[in-house]
Amino acid sequence: MESTWLVLVSLALGLAVGAGFVTLLHVAERHGRRAAEVVNPAVPDGIDQVLDALESAGAVLDPSNNVIKASPAAVSMGLVWNQQLVHPELLELARRVRRSGDPISENLILSRGPFNDASMRVRVRLARLGTRYVLILAEDRTEAFRLDEVRRDFVANISHELKTPIAAVGLLAEALDQAADEPVQVRRFANRLTTESGRLTRLTQEIIELSRLQAQDSLSEPELLNVDAVVAAAVDQSRVVADAARITIAVGKKSGAEVSGDERLLVMAVHNLVANAVHYSPEGSRVGVGVRRHDGVVEITVTDQGVGIAEADLERIFERFFRVDQARSRHTGGTGLGLSIVKHIVQIHGGDIRVWSQPGSGSTFTIRLPEAPQPAPLTTGEAQ
Repeated sequence: MESTWLVLVSLALGLAVGAGFVTLLHVAERHGRRAAEVVNPAVPDGIDQVLDALESAGAVLDPSNNVIKASPAAVSMGLVWNQQLVHPELLELARRVRRSGDPISENLILSRGPFNDASMRVRVRLARLGTRYVLILAEDRTEAFRLDEVRRDFVANISHELKTPIAAVGLLAEALDQAADEPVQVRRFANRLTTESGRLTRLTQEIIELSRLQAQDSLSEPELLNVDAVVAAAVDQSRVVADAARITIAVGKKSGAEVSGDERLLVMAVHNLVANAVHYSPEGSRVGVGVRRHDGVVEITVTDQGVGIAEADLERIFERFFRVDQARSRHTGGTGLGLSIVKHIVQIHGGDIRVWSQPGSGSTFTIRLPEAPQPAPLTTGEAQ
């Protein structure tokens, strides 16, 4: 009887020890799993795919503010580096989200990465993701702010530039009314009124043209163009003015170069350079226009013997409404938009424009455009 009880007690003791051992194993496994989750946290289901699909920047932070997942845009924008958030402003917002539990949206000005002084304007939104994580979404709005500033500056410039001719037209109209009985004065004021109205018309047309150019980044339907023909058309538009000032426009030999582009726009660009050269050259001088091709580049060069441009002004001559010589520009009817239009036309054709100038020695403007690819020569078999 006693042996039976001993067996039962031993069996019960063995079961208790076994259950305890299993319980300890289960607890140890659970603690190990939690530790692994802390060291290697897993992103909640679906977040990986969402971040990969986002065009804007996105990142997920763990409780220690380590970045456990980041979209390619977050890295390219410089928000994330070495699995850490670069900007302390974002870390502070993450702490606020954890404390309050409420989403936060902010507009921030951030540097572009740890080694870059350039700044960017970013719209960020942070929210809790489950109980342990924080989701950060960021949209780079730098370009939108830049365009908004450009529009504001453009409107301000236009308002300033239109004041002068509009005021002049008003004053001349009053003067005409008061001098109605004086034929000589009427003719004099009428001529000035015609000049100012013409200047106002040119300014309006160039503002419209520049606005159109700034609205497009590339050509919609480029055509194969003969550069020599483009230069000839542009020079012909300035012949009358040049002849009146006894200025010779010398065009170099034909180059046979071809480019892909918009003929009207390229003629306008070259004409603006030639017209500037004529306006700023002394009577009896010479303006040279040449075309050359080398290494897949076509260069259109316009050289004058005018007053030249000071070194301090060279960096600004392509700005809207900038004039090197205000008095001279007013006298010749210049709007200050010609070179800005040239720059935009050249840029949308994939080229650039350069200038060399020395006061007293004249200036040289060079448009550089990619040469259109030449068709491959026919082989003997193809020719047959």
